[in-house]
Amino acid sequence: MLNNPDQIILWQYGIFKINATLAFTWAVMALLVGGSFLITRRLSVDAPISRFQNLLEVIVVEVNKQIGELSQRQPERYLPLIGTLFLFIFVSNVLAVVPGFIPPTGSLSTTTALALTVFIAVPVYGIYRVGLWRYLKQYCQPNVFMLPFNIIGELSRTLALAVRLYGNIMSGSVVAGILLSITPLLFPVVMQVLGLLTGTIQAYIFSILAMVYIASATPKSERNL
Repeated sequence: MLNNPDQIILWQYGIFKINATLAFTWAVMALLVGGSFLITRRLSVDAPISRFQNLLEVIVVEVNKQIGELSQRQPERYLPLIGTLFLFIFVSNVLAVVPGFIPPTGSLSTTTALALTVFIAVPVYGIYRVGLWRYLKQYCQPNVFMLPFNIIGELSRTLALAVRLYGNIMSGSVVAGILLSITPLLFPVVMQVLGLLTGTIQAYIFSILAMVYIASATPKSERNL
C-alpha cells in the first residue's frame, strides 16, 4: 500500500508526469478558490446572512484574533498569508476522510514548499517593517560571532516546520491504515473523528509557528506600529 502521494503516478507522458501530490493539491486549491468565489460573490451586511458567509466570517475573526494576540499588531497585513496557510492545510487534512483522497500534506515536497513559503515571508515582512539594514543586524545579535548560528537557526526551523507537518500526517495515515486493516468494523468511525481533530490541530500549529517566526523578524519596539 502506497501512502506517499509522490509515488502514485496518475498520468505520464515521457518525462512529464502528474502524481497524486500534484493532482490533489490542484483539487484543494480549486475547492478553496471555487468556494471563496461562491461565498463572497453575494456578501451581505444585513441579517440574515448565509451559513457559509457566517462560517467564513468566524474563520476570519478567529485567525485575526490569533494573529493579533501573537504579534501584538494589526493583523490585516498578515491575514492573507497565515489564513491561506491554515485553510490549505486544514482542508487538505480534513479531506483525508474522503475515500480515495490522499492529503498532499502527506508529501514531504508539499510540506517543504509550505515551509519555504514561510522562510521567504519572514525576511520580506521583516525588511518591510524595519528596513534591510536593521533586519540584517538582527543576525549579528548579541555579537557578530552569532551570525552563523543565527543563520543555521533560520534554516533548521524551516526544516523542522516541514518535517513536523509531514511526519504527523504520514504517521497518522500509517497508523490508521494498520488499525483499519486489523479491525475494520470497530475503528473506522473513531479514526475518522481523530483524523478530523488531528488535521485541524496540525493546520493550527503550522499557522501559529509561521506567525511566530514572522513576528520574531521584527523587534519588539516595532510591533505596535
